[in-house]
Amino acid sequence: MRSGSEKRRPSLFWPLAAVVVPLISVLAKIRITGREKLPSEGAFVLAPNHYSEFDPLIVAVAVWRLGRAPRFMTKDSLFKVPVLGWLLRSTGMIPVARTSSASAAKQTMTQSADLVEHGRGVIVYPEGTLTRDPDLWPMRGKSGAVRLALAGDIPLIPMAQWGTQAIMGRYQKGLSLWPPRKPVNVVIGDPVDLSDLRGRAGDQAALSEATTRLMNAITALLEGLRDEKAPAERWNPASHGQKETGRLD
Repeated sequence: MRSGSEKRRPSLFWPLAAVVVPLISVLAKIRITGREKLPSEGAFVLAPNHYSEFDPLIVAVAVWRLGRAPRFMTKDSLFKVPVLGWLLRSTGMIPVARTSSASAAKQTMTQSADLVEHGRGVIVYPEGTLTRDPDLWPMRGKSGAVRLALAGDIPLIPMAQWGTQAIMGRYQKGLSLWPPRKPVNVVIGDPVDLSDLRGRAGDQAALSEATTRLMNAITALLEGLRDEKAPAERWNPASHGQKETGRLD
C-alpha cells in the first residue's frame, strides 16, 4: 500500500481516520481499481458520482487508503456551525458560496491557486447533490469541478463507486447493518483531457464542454462497475420539473 507524504504528516486526519476507517470497514468491503491514477503527491480534483448520503464516507476512506487526505468542497454555511466549522477549517475543507459570477470566478482562482501551492487534492461532486436519476445513473453535471481544474491546470480525475446503496439507499433514513461488510467497488479513471481548453476557466462554452467530458467519463466508469449501459440521455432535473437544491455550481 502506498502512502504519500500528506498522509504521513501528523494532522487532524489521523484521529479521524482511527475512528472512521474501522467503522466503515465493518459496514463495507471496499475494492479499489485504478488506484495508481490518483496522484500520490500534488494537487488534484477528484470527481465521483453521488447517489447516497453515505457515499462521501466511502470516497473519503478510499482516498485515505490511497495515501491522500480526503478534502471536500463544502457549503460555506457549514463553516459557521460551532465545532463543525472548526473541524472543517482545521482539515482544509474548501468552502463554496453562492455568489455573483465575478465573485465566483475570483473565489475559484484563489482556491485553485491554494490547492497548487499546498499540493492538496479536493473531492468535488460534479452533480452537486444526490442524483435524481431513477436508476441512480449520474445526472447532468455542474461546473464547479472543472472550474477548479481549469483555473489551476490541475488534473481532473473521474471516479465511480457502486454498492453503497446496499448500506444506505438514496433518501434512506438509517443504515442497513445486515449482512455486514457489503461489497462496494470503487474505480478511478484516467484524468480527463482538458488540454485544448486550458486557460479558458471563464469561458462558458469551455466549461460546458469540460463538464460533458467529465460526466461522460464518470458514467463510463460506472457502466463498467454495473456491467450495463447508462441511458442515452442524461437525467436533467429541470426538464422533469424537479428543483435542484444544494448545488455547487
